[in-house]
Amino acid sequence: MGFFDTLLTAIAPERAVKRVAAQTAIRAINSGYSNYGASLHKKSMRGWMWHGGSPKEDIEDNLRVLRERSRDAYMGVPLATGAIKTMRTNVVCGGLTPTPQIDNAFLGISDEEAQKINEQIAREFALWANKPTCDADRIDNFYMLQQLAFTGFLLNGDSWAVLQNKKTPGVPYDLRVRIIEADRICSPAFMDILSPTNINEHHVEKIVQGVETDADGMVIAYWVCDRHPLASTSVTGLTASHWTRVEAYGKKTGRQNVLCLMQRERAGQLRGVPLLAPVLESLKQLGRFTDAELTAAVISAMFTVFIKKSNQSDEVPFGEMLPPDVQVDTPDKTSVELAPGAFIDLNPGEEVQFADPKHPTTGFEAFMNAIVKQMAAALEIPSEVLYKQFSTSYSAARGALNEFWRTTGMHRDWFADSFCQPVYEAWFREAVCKGRIKAPGFLTNSAVAAAYMNCNWNGPARTNLNPKDEAEAAQMRVSCGFSTAAQETAQMTGGSYEANMRQRKAEAALKREVDEIAGAQVQQQAAVPQRSGSDPGKSE
Repeated sequence: MGFFDTLLTAIAPERAVKRVAAQTAIRAINSGYSNYGASLHKKSMRGWMWHGGSPKEDIEDNLRVLRERSRDAYMGVPLATGAIKTMRTNVVCGGLTPTPQIDNAFLGISDEEAQKINEQIAREFALWANKPTCDADRIDNFYMLQQLAFTGFLLNGDSWAVLQNKKTPGVPYDLRVRIIEADRICSPAFMDILSPTNINEHHVEKIVQGVETDADGMVIAYWVCDRHPLASTSVTGLTASHWTRVEAYGKKTGRQNVLCLMQRERAGQLRGVPLLAPVLESLKQLGRFTDAELTAAVISAMFTVFIKKSNQSDEVPFGEMLPPDVQVDTPDKTSVELAPGAFIDLNPGEEVQFADPKHPTTGFEAFMNAIVKQMAAALEIPSEVLYKQFSTSYSAARGALNEFWRTTGMHRDWFADSFCQPVYEAWFREAVCKGRIKAPGFLTNSAVAAAYMNCNWNGPARTNLNPKDEAEAAQMRVSCGFSTAAQETAQMTGGSYEANMRQRKAEAALKREVDEIAGAQVQQQAAVPQRSGSDPGKSE
């Protein structure tokens, strides 16, 4: 209690009690987050307009705008294009490649037999994956489909693949992968269903953005529009759109019919958010700023001379001096076009005034870098990687690459589990059913099936600023038991350690054979006797 409180207690006890009660209430109000991020009284927080909602209100109801703006930024803002392509290249690159690793210890198979089975599986999978026939559209092979699916996930927030079967002459496998853009997964008539009803003789509990859930909130089906909602035929209404209900899992086999590539941010979320969503406003503003600076710099670089005459002139009117082939907006009579080194006459009474924009702005690069660093932090892409400029120290560049490697590694593991492995398992089941791969107990024991379908997916190699130091560090990690040769090979080169060893074995055998042939030739030449006689080119 301070001096004033003590004095007030002595003079006016009732007012002193009210003062103490008020102080206690204020302390209770301004405790914890209420005095900081949740404060409703601080002037610094009064201008913060906020509103919270469920995942549907915050995410699903805004997805159409987010998707269209994300794709527009990708097509027109270089920084957005670079962010999407950087993630695609470093996560998927040419496609994640499988390395079959059956659990031979569980299956009771020797290492030599397991190696033969792994090699057979790899050869059979290549028959399906390396040809465009694995694509339902018959355009891309499996590895290019990975690029398409992952790019769609980045742009739209989620990507979709339907697993179909179609017999094709000369093709050993019937499995087909159809990539569907996120916009086509939408509710019938573009209206979400939030209460039980019947649609096309199907009892429906709830449909949000094309995702149907049961009474417990479990996803059971997806609704696919037969055409893109933004297609011209859909907009004009020339043909009616139709929706097909596709069950998420097969009723008899339990196999995934639809692969949904999405990373959820909140519980209860059913659709994904585009990668660029948090930075769309900054990207658009930065794109406008860059265009304005570029235009101003071009105009400032045009040295144009205006000639003002005191007498009436019959010369070509102002703005029509440029040759027709360099004019941009000839039909617009109100516009004036400038060209480098142009001489333009002015009529009496006409005068030209220029503002001094002082372009290019001296602080343009520093301002750009400051904004880009904020966006890079939101995208989990270091600005050095986004700009492709490693002009700082070696330690800083290596730290940025290590941080980005963790980001890409997380995305790669998720993509392998969500797309590559399910497709691989669907193909494997077909291979076993067709008898092309022998796997006893596969169809009757789920544990045996999992042991046969075990597979590692290798992606692009890790960027090495100093290959020698990185190789020595990898060798030390392997020798100390912190890592394995297979793991280090996958990270440093993206290859397979076992495949490398087999190739080295073959190369060593080939080299021994060549050395033996060369040694035999040397011995044969040494055994041939030298002919005696004088040199015919010399005189006696």
